[in-house]
Amino acid sequence: MEPRARAGKNVGKMNFPHNELAQLLFAHGDVRNPMPETVRVLDEILTDFMQSIAFEATRAANYSGRQKIKYEDFEFAFRKNPNFLGKVQEVFEKQKEIKKARELIKEGDDEIMKDAIEEEEGKKKEKSSAKASRVEEELGEGDDDAEADADIGKKK
Repeated sequence: MEPRARAGKNVGKMNFPHNELAQLLFAHGDVRNPMPETVRVLDEILTDFMQSIAFEATRAANYSGRQKIKYEDFEFAFRKNPNFLGKVQEVFEKQKEIKKARELIKEGDDEIMKDAIEEEEGKKKEKSSAKASRVEEELGEGDDDAEADADIGKKK
């Protein structure tokens, strides 16, 4: 089915949030609050573009004998426009880098947590050994020193 045949069901509906499209327009040099007609036209253009690219990717997947769309199908759909193809490849490379970085951080977190636990256990052992070596006599009423009492009496 041609994408234009399916486009009729989206007529009059906004497929993207108004504020996001307004921000996109502002980022590319438009005023902060664009006219509603401009946002509506941009929404239609983006919807049409995404439908056509998805249709091309689906066609490539079907031709390959698959029902699911893969990354390569989008590369094939963008093959005629090197700018789009380069951007898609860049996004997927960044995604791989982020995934690798997250794995490294996760592995690093595990090691950091193990080191912190070992350090805490070491501190607890040091405290307990310090307490054991420093046995202090508990104070009570029977511990009053007789000499100290005698000295106090002399001063008076």
